[in-house]
Amino acid sequence: MRSTSVRRRSIAHIPSHRTNLIIILGMMQVSKKIPFDDPQVLLGVRILYIVTNIVIAGVYLYLQNKINAKKGELLSPLSTAFTYQCLTFSDPIDLTTLKYVEPPPMGSADEPKLITTTVHSYDLQQLRALWKSQLMGVGMMGVMHLYFKYTNPLLIQSIIPLKSAFEGNLVKIHLFGQPAIGDLKRPWKAAGGLMGMGGQGDPKADKKSIEQAERAGSGGVKEE
Repeated sequence: MRSTSVRRRSIAHIPSHRTNLIIILGMMQVSKKIPFDDPQVLLGVRILYIVTNIVIAGVYLYLQNKINAKKGELLSPLSTAFTYQCLTFSDPIDLTTLKYVEPPPMGSADEPKLITTTVHSYDLQQLRALWKSQLMGVGMMGVMHLYFKYTNPLLIQSIIPLKSAFEGNLVKIHLFGQPAIGDLKRPWKAAGGLMGMGGQGDPKADKKSIEQAERAGSGGVKEE
């Protein structure tokens, strides 16, 4: 029993980028055996890709409604019906001040920037970044599939983005109801790439870093 629990904990702590790499390598082998030249098979994979993106869009709409619901900013009757049972309208919007130091992009000569915002604005900013990343991925996949006629990536892109969406911090907090402590405490670490290497360092919210940025006069303007 003890060895089983240890194995479960070790599996649960495998970094996301490593599991993504395992899935990609596995799906590359699987896709070699899929007859994409069969119109019915190709149609099925296309439908799977479209359904996956609809699910992701639905999750992001839910998150946007959940973040803004306390402010009464629902998007549409459709999304309202989708989220009505899950929203709590009596809670005040979270305007807790959030202050942190944002590092410059890798290779940039800029100084770290002091950011002063609110939890609500920070979550909306993170959600906008998710929308942008998803739309860029769909656009790139559209070019690869429709223009260059690549079909294999459709299968992989039907799995990895969905997995990443449900592993996101916003989903963990606003959908799964996990407390914003530990790794979920804002500001969050910069998302790594496929190999876990991001183009920007992690933000710092410790007192020393904030005081240094304040003395340097780097930022400090409140973001909306």
